[in-house]
Amino acid sequence: MMKPYTVLKKSVLSAGMLSLAILSPVSLAELNHDTGSAQVKVTWGDYTEFTDIKSANESRKRFAERTFANLEKYIAKLARDLPEGHQLSIKVIDLDLAGRVLPASFAGLGMHTIDNIRVIKNIDIPRIKLSYVYTGKDGVELKQGEVNIKDMSFLSQHNPVSRSDSLKYEKNMLRKWFNETFIDA
Repeated sequence: MMKPYTVLKKSVLSAGMLSLAILSPVSLAELNHDTGSAQVKVTWGDYTEFTDIKSANESRKRFAERTFANLEKYIAKLARDLPEGHQLSIKVIDLDLAGRVLPASFAGLGMHTIDNIRVIKNIDIPRIKLSYVYTGKDGVELKQGEVNIKDMSFLSQHNPVSRSDSLKYEKNMLRKWFNETFIDA
């Protein structure tokens, strides 16, 4: 049976190379979450170079910061299922949100509006490229890698994330990858 999303493994980096990439001081936003069980560290690349981190109606920087904080919080929530004392470090290399931002007039909402809207269609799938290192309580590396995650059937499958959540497709994609990689493995 084909999985509803695809993870393409590019390469497996050595722990040393990945540590350098994660700890590099290249203007990355960082946030550590102590979830009570595992500790999670999420590091973000330069949002101006991401494929799609565009807002329909606020500054790109503010939208990126809000989006990153929202996804970090969700990843920390997922990590509550990991064993106590384990650590997960994730570096987000690229993000492509579901849909695309278009002028409202393109969606038939009139020529006099200055607002843009995010239009969600099957063709504009959510994608995220990330590298990760997962270590046990004793500091021994259990898993690591670089993956391209995408959900090609994001509109046609059950999504347990709230319908009103603007990042429901990205969160559902991350949840499926997280469970396959760390929980069900």
